[in-house]
Amino acid sequence: MIEEGSKRGKAMVEKRQLFMEMRAQNFDVIRLSTYRTACKLRFVQKRCNLHLVDVWNMIEAFRDNGLNTLDHNAEINVSRLETILSSIYYQLNKRLPTTHQINVEQSIGLLLNFMVATYDSEGHGKLTVFSMKAMLATMCGGKIVDKLRYIFSQISDSSGVMVFAKFDQFLREVLKLPTAVFEGPSFGYTEHSVRTCFPQQKKILLNTFLDVLMADPPPQCLVWLPLMHRLANVENVFHPVECSYCRSESMMGFRYRCQQCHGYQLCQSCFWRGHANGPHSNQHQMKEHSSWKSPAKKLSHAISKSLGCVPIGEPPHPVFPEQAERPQELTHTVQPKPVANNMNDTMLMSSGTPTPTKSVLESPSRLDEEHRLIARYAARLAAEAGNSTQQCPPTDLSFNFDANKQQRQLIAELENKNREILQEIQRLRLEHEQASQPTPEKAQQNPTLLAELRLLRHRKDELERRMSALQESRRELMVQLEGLMRLLKDEEQKQASQSGGSPHSSPSHGAGCSMPMPIRSTSAGSTPTHTPQDCLAGVGGDVLEAFAQGVPRNLRNDLLVAADSITNTMSSLVKELHSVDDGGEEEETNMRNGGDRAEAE
Repeated sequence: MIEEGSKRGKAMVEKRQLFMEMRAQNFDVIRLSTYRTACKLRFVQKRCNLHLVDVWNMIEAFRDNGLNTLDHNAEINVSRLETILSSIYYQLNKRLPTTHQINVEQSIGLLLNFMVATYDSEGHGKLTVFSMKAMLATMCGGKIVDKLRYIFSQISDSSGVMVFAKFDQFLREVLKLPTAVFEGPSFGYTEHSVRTCFPQQKKILLNTFLDVLMADPPPQCLVWLPLMHRLANVENVFHPVECSYCRSESMMGFRYRCQQCHGYQLCQSCFWRGHANGPHSNQHQMKEHSSWKSPAKKLSHAISKSLGCVPIGEPPHPVFPEQAERPQELTHTVQPKPVANNMNDTMLMSSGTPTPTKSVLESPSRLDEEHRLIARYAARLAAEAGNSTQQCPPTDLSFNFDANKQQRQLIAELENKNREILQEIQRLRLEHEQASQPTPEKAQQNPTLLAELRLLRHRKDELERRMSALQESRRELMVQLEGLMRLLKDEEQKQASQSGGSPHSSPSHGAGCSMPMPIRSTSAGSTPTHTPQDCLAGVGGDVLEAFAQGVPRNLRNDLLVAADSITNTMSSLVKELHSVDDGGEEEETNMRNGGDRAEAE
């Protein structure tokens, strides 16, 4: 009992999750019910990831699950509905890239709970097929004209005329969506909804249906439907204009311009909330803009429109045939039989021009094989033509003979053309091989190798300059070390005279002469190749005295580390210089020889 209660409580929380998230968006501050309803349904669409499923994919899912064979009034239980939604979302994940995969289980749970709350408020656990089709076809992604075409196919008869009773049933189902998001008072179903959409028409065909539902403005009960699609199209539209109320320097989404106040523009957030300042009033007429055009584009568009280059009053949708075109009769069409498994290795025919494949060029005997295949195909055509002449009346014998003769002539022409093309390809291939043979003159005139040689020489000069600068820095450092030793020696003698102690006391703690004690690595890789005495050759005696046996250990280590660092730097520089010299000499040798190495590079 406790487990059943916890499961029931969890199910209630999942049912309320979508509505709680929608309330957190604070859509109720939007003063216009049309925008409020469209924003709520757009939120549900995106939260359930229905905007990623195109209407054509949704129709395909209906057919895959056998819904096209069921009656509209047939009922399906919640478990089968969950299976259908699972197939829709798993197929969606197969189409999406791996970096944009969705949480299938979460999407199924949110959409299933929303559909049950919308169309099964009494808790029967069943939905009609038409309810599910109407809801998913309305809330999925895609163009509104494609959605309305599919809906019309569901509410029309075999002659392509809309059935008013089925359209009334569609309005009952689709207007439950605004009611589910607490907008029923504004867009709920009434008995007069059908006549408000089609007040005078008696025979409604597809184009008339699209004209009415996609008009500006559309019928009042469905005014939120095209607005929801416009919202999806302008979510990422940028307007480089400042809002006259919130002073935001840019706008995203819709932009609204007052028709009475010059230069007064509002962003969609301020307009939806009814904000106004200055001489502007909410009673002024506003024009909605879903894109941004620069003044230059507006001027060019106005000039083109005045000259008749831009059509005026374009239809909101393409004009469709009232009756579907009949499918082509393919009963007596003869499907070609495969001649041989290696037919693809012979040649590819594209727009009447033969394109030889790689195997044609590689195999010398391929030409004879092609002729044998063509001869076999011609023999088969002749046999089929002979069979057809036996079934035809005698008056058609001459016609069949002429057709067979034309086919043989066409085959002969194709054989000759194929032979000429193969010969031309072979000739071009030989010329290309001869032209691509390397020569010493070409190698010497290779601009790439010359450029690389100049670059190496420039690098060599740069490294020589750098070596000279390092040598100068090394000399200056040695001079500074000698001066430092004099100061340390003077300080040591001063302390010895004052304290009467040993002159070998540590001078490293003198005022202003403290030096860090680095840890010297004992690994073989960091051991210098030269001794400290070699590195300090030519320096004053004070520096050399620092390496005597009686000098404190820490000072000698400091000077050793400094000398080792300079020596390693010089060694690496010399190695790099030698490597560049060797590389430059090798490049010059290769260019003089002009061998295969220059051709490969």
